[in-house]
Amino acid sequence: MVAAVSLYRSSKYRQKILICLAGKTMTPSEIAKQVGIRLNHVSMVLTGLKKASLVTCLNEHNKRGRLYELTETGRKVVSHENGNSN
Repeated sequence: MVAAVSLYRSSKYRQKILICLAGKTMTPSEIAKQVGIRLNHVSMVLTGLKKASLVTCLNEHNKRGRLYELTETGRKVVSHENGNSN
């Protein structure tokens, strides 16, 4: 969990994307529009977050319209960092 929190804190892009995904399932395009980050940056950040097991892709086999959501660890990090738990 410490590594996940450190990863979260080290990038504003990661923070924005993880907060955007809190309680939602979204495509990279939807995330980009909502947080105001270019799509290629969102895709790159999602790849890193997936490798860190903070997000998961629900339909990995699709080339377009991939759906992402937070993992349990991702939910804990966002909740912890936003003061919703200790």
